[in-house]
Amino acid sequence: MDKQVEKALSAALQQFGGEAVSEFKGRINTVFNSESDFMDKVALLDEAFDDTPAFESLREVFFDLLMINFFVEDVKKLEEDYLESEEWEDIEEETLDRGTELLNVLLYLRECQDEDIEPELEDFLKEFLLVDEDEFQDEHRIYEDMIANQILMESSVEEIARVSKELPESSELKDLFYPVMAFFNQPDPSEEEMDAFRKNSSDASFEGSVYGLLTAFNQN
Repeated sequence: MDKQVEKALSAALQQFGGEAVSEFKGRINTVFNSESDFMDKVALLDEAFDDTPAFESLREVFFDLLMINFFVEDVKKLEEDYLESEEWEDIEEETLDRGTELLNVLLYLRECQDEDIEPELEDFLKEFLLVDEDEFQDEHRIYEDMIANQILMESSVEEIARVSKELPESSELKDLFYPVMAFFNQPDPSEEEMDAFRKNSSDASFEGSVYGLLTAFNQN
């Protein structure tokens, strides 16, 4: 398993909490370290969540991490042009409705590390997602709430939480808005800042997990 992914998994589960964390973490680590092919790993991941419903809210977020791990670790063992093969196209089609928009954030953070730049919301939206370009209007629609609230990067976690709670249920980023915006606002929170984040959260287990995942993944 990729070391960044491993840190992110650990941080997410630590923030989520609960009695079964240690056992569940061991099972998830086994899935990620498996030599099985990608779709077999997806099946094993789903099996782990099916057997431990307390962690259900993290299922698709961990699918994102499984995908990242495949891109940066597993693909090394495959043919050089595997991601252009019909087999991978079939996998993409089969998993079209899986995962979350967090995958884009994780891919962006890898790019930041490769280019040795600090992650910033404006850079993510305009240079990575290209939301201002005509041919990327789907991304503009999906990330509309983040685009409209970039001023929050100059504000506090309390204000980010307030805006998050006012987003309509139809918002494509309703669940991820608070932790992702908080991350771009403060990518390396202190314990006190993390406590403030959780205090202002409407779902501290899930949102704390996503924030912890991002901060851990962003560490070199």
